[in-house]
Amino acid sequence: MPSASQPGPTPGSSTGPQPGAAPLAQPSAALPASPPEPPVPPARAQGQTAPGAGSGAVQPFVYLGRQPILDRNGALNAYELLFRGGAQNRADVDDDALATAQVMTRTIGQLGVPAVLGRHYGYVNISRELLFDDIVHLLPPGRFVLEVLEHVRFDAAVLERLAQLRRAGYRIAFDDVSEITENLLRALPYADIVKVDLMQTERAALPELVASLAAHGKTLIAEKVETGEDFELASSLGFELFQGYFFARPQVLRAPRVRASRLALVRLLALVANDVGTAELERELRSHPGVVVQLLRLVNSSAYSPGRPISSLREAVLAAGTRQIARWAQLLLYASGRDLPWGSDPLVQLAGTRSHFMELAARSLNPQDPEFADAAFMTGIFSLVHVLVGSTPENTLDRLGLSREIVEAVDGHRGELGTLLRIATAAERGDHDGAQRLAREAGGMFTALTPPLLGELNLWAGAWFTAYAEG
Repeated sequence: MPSASQPGPTPGSSTGPQPGAAPLAQPSAALPASPPEPPVPPARAQGQTAPGAGSGAVQPFVYLGRQPILDRNGALNAYELLFRGGAQNRADVDDDALATAQVMTRTIGQLGVPAVLGRHYGYVNISRELLFDDIVHLLPPGRFVLEVLEHVRFDAAVLERLAQLRRAGYRIAFDDVSEITENLLRALPYADIVKVDLMQTERAALPELVASLAAHGKTLIAEKVETGEDFELASSLGFELFQGYFFARPQVLRAPRVRASRLALVRLLALVANDVGTAELERELRSHPGVVVQLLRLVNSSAYSPGRPISSLREAVLAAGTRQIARWAQLLLYASGRDLPWGSDPLVQLAGTRSHFMELAARSLNPQDPEFADAAFMTGIFSLVHVLVGSTPENTLDRLGLSREIVEAVDGHRGELGTLLRIATAAERGDHDGAQRLAREAGGMFTALTPPLLGELNLWAGAWFTAYAEG
């Protein structure tokens, strides 16, 4: 565990812009050249409602800002993650807690931690409200630094909470420091890193401020480094890390919006609160494909990965654990804002109906093999996930850690699950002759999928989704 005076060794470092060089056009250029990291498309012009702003049309993308934090040699040390309500590179934040909740859901559940951070740390702004919220534990302490906002008052309750979080392995940074105050002095023993705002600090007061903070053994970050002169001054005073427009403006990343049903999240929280078993959680998750997609992203983050491919919802639930599922549902519920109802999304409707059709078909074909039915359900959900997140099947499935059988079924229609997926796709198009022909050509157990049975399965799957979508 890193000492209180140092941020600890970074998971990876890379050569960034050299001090004094022209500002970077794209901070992503500072990412390591090898191994390559999954690309994240920069945002194009799309509007979106910011937290707390007036209602408007739901946009197809979510956005996230990241600004590099560099060491004195120009090597990339970390990124600060920033709320962005649209492609425009500005914050427009009027609710700190909601903005951070959306940063967390977009980083972990939609863009993915590896794509956003690579091998580097992420600094996340934390308000007093979120400091005391259990959902902060969704951030793996080995990947994230908790950056306490400047307006947080360090009373006894806050200091005790900071001590708890540090014992849990988190490193704490204080944001926008410009002077030594009683509030700051009281809290310094609970911080690892202090970010000094060069724009808000009087130049004549900087040497004394830096000397005082350094005497307390804190790692110092100079933020809002706007010019070469700022960088030279900060370097001469002993700052170790640097952030500002002199190096790079924040880069705006985007990902297609993945919606989660608010009703589904409420149900999940209620089930966890009632301490239900894995089977009930699994049963509830089956009715909500959007939540399953994000749960798989959570499970496959570095902190929770089971180290083996996932082939059923039960494995995903067991890997995450009920407490993490509750935290994730709470965060998604808080950050979901004014999304369109889940039942009105045609892509989610199709994924839900297809997955249940495949599960019912698998149970009909092999009633003694529940694992085959589980895998069929997962195949149905993830057969469309690449469309939902705007990528290719290969790239998307690699990030979800699914079993080889499911991957081969989705990306190539291979194996028994692949055959079942082809039959389901034909049936949902209304091509019953084509579905019957595929079943006949596959032979074996698939010959049991007669036209009457295919029609019944389609009807049951559609009725099942409608019942859940309407709550």
